[in-house]
Amino acid sequence: MTTRDGFKDHFSEVAAAYAAHRPTYPTALVDFLAESVPRRELAWDAGCGSGQLSVLLADRFARVIATDASPEQIAQATPHRKVQYAVAPAEASGLPPGAADLAVAAQAAHWFDLAAYYAEVRRVGRPGAVVALVSYGLVRVDHADIDPLLDRFYSDVLGAYWPPERRHVEDGYRSLPFPFAEIAAPRLESHARWALAQLVGYVETWSAVWALERAEGRTPLAAFHRALAGVWGPEATVRTVCWPLALRVGRL
Repeated sequence: MTTRDGFKDHFSEVAAAYAAHRPTYPTALVDFLAESVPRRELAWDAGCGSGQLSVLLADRFARVIATDASPEQIAQATPHRKVQYAVAPAEASGLPPGAADLAVAAQAAHWFDLAAYYAEVRRVGRPGAVVALVSYGLVRVDHADIDPLLDRFYSDVLGAYWPPERRHVEDGYRSLPFPFAEIAAPRLESHARWALAQLVGYVETWSAVWALERAEGRTPLAAFHRALAGVWGPEATVRTVCWPLALRVGRL
């Protein structure tokens, strides 16, 4: 892990892989967020990575400002005529006061200085604006023998290499402070149809995998790949994969 100005940077060195392999979000999430705000003029996506959620928000908001502290992530971001990308930490967005109708952070808030981020949300949000923290849990695959392999790799092989912030993802952000009037959120999942190589590429974007490789080399990861290939079936077989979403949503 490297840090720049307090930024916990786990993903800049794998920014291209992150853009290629990280899952997108269901349209039901964007619909719910858009229907919760008083206006749909501006959405701010903090810790946007390579824009997986940003471009979806652009379908429902007039304008999207998407920020990330990593220049490498922003360089890989998906272009969209209604999305303006900027290199900026979540705690200092550069947005003018009272500009945003929605402040959202997807799979990112556990890395933030939350007190400073919440202060920034209050500064840039309009009265009645919505703040949403989104996370997704451990990937699941539609094969009875694959999830146990993923679980063992996640816990037994990678366990010591997960940053401490990962516990917040594991509990669906329930352990994070959230000082806003909370809005009930629906149960949602992200889905994809992937071949084996896509799942492997996704796993290799995990922050703990990068730490494992630096400490122990490729051998543990290669062993996991062999075990996964042994139960997947033909490499080109496409399977349904999903991620359960967890949301904390509130109003300013």
